[in-house]
Amino acid sequence: MTLSCIQQPHQDLQAKLENGVLTLAINRPKAKNAIYGELYLWIAKALDEADQDSAVRVVILRGLENDFTAGNDMQDFLASAQQPTAAKAGDNPPFVLLKSAAKFSKPLIAAVRGVAIGIGVTILLHVDMVFADDTALFQIPFVTLGLSPEGAASKLLIQQAGYHKAAELLFTAQKFNAEKALNAGLVNEIVADVYAHADAQANYLAQLPSASLKQTKALMKHNLDEIIECIDHEAEVFMKRVRSPEMAEAVQAFLQKRKPDFAQFS
Repeated sequence: MTLSCIQQPHQDLQAKLENGVLTLAINRPKAKNAIYGELYLWIAKALDEADQDSAVRVVILRGLENDFTAGNDMQDFLASAQQPTAAKAGDNPPFVLLKSAAKFSKPLIAAVRGVAIGIGVTILLHVDMVFADDTALFQIPFVTLGLSPEGAASKLLIQQAGYHKAAELLFTAQKFNAEKALNAGLVNEIVADVYAHADAQANYLAQLPSASLKQTKALMKHNLDEIIECIDHEAEVFMKRVRSPEMAEAVQAFLQKRKPDFAQFS
C-alpha cells in the first residue's frame, strides 16, 4: 500500500515516512497552521491509510515551524457555517479528523510548539503521548464563541484533568501555558527541542513489536465505541450552537473588532 499523503502530497500537509515513523506536519505557518475543511479530511485520510499500512509503525502529528495549529481557519469556518451541513453532524470535517485520531490503532505522538487552539487541544485527548516546549500556548475557546465542547472533551478532559480543572479550562476558555497543560494531564513532558524529542520517542517505539503495541492500545481504549458516540453527540450539540444567536454575536464582534455582548441573551 502506498500512502496517498506521500504519493500525492497536499500543499498544506507535509508527510515523511522514515524507518517506520510517519511524520505529518501541517504546512500553513503564515496562518499559524490553522485547518480548513479539505485539510481536515486530508489529515484524517492520512491517518486512516497509515493505520492500514504495515510500513507505518508510529505517527507523529505536528505543525510546521513554530506552531501546532491555531484550530479552525476562521474565514473557512465562517463560510462553512453559512452552508448546509452534512446530514449527520459528526460527518463534518473536524469531527471526521477527531474520529480518525480516536480510532488510530498504532502509537500516535503529538509535538506541540506555539499555539494549540480549539481542535489543536481536543485532538491531544486522542493521541497517546504529547510533548511540548515552553513556547506552547493552549486554549479551548468554544464558550467564548457561543459554542460547546467537541471531540469528547466533556468526557475525556474530566478523566485526564479531573472535574474542577476541566471545568476551569472549558468554562473560562482562557489561554494556558505548557506547565498548566502538564498539570492538567494534557502533556507528558516539557522539553527544549520538542521535535527532536518526539522523533526519538517515535523511533524507539518503532523498534518494539508492533502487534504488542497495538494490542496494548486496544486494551487501554476498550471504550472506543463510547468515545466515538460521545464525539458524535458533542458534534450534534456543537452544530446547533453554530446556528445560535450567541454564535452570531461572537462573529459580529469578531468582524467589528469589539468585545461580544452576551448579556443580552438569557
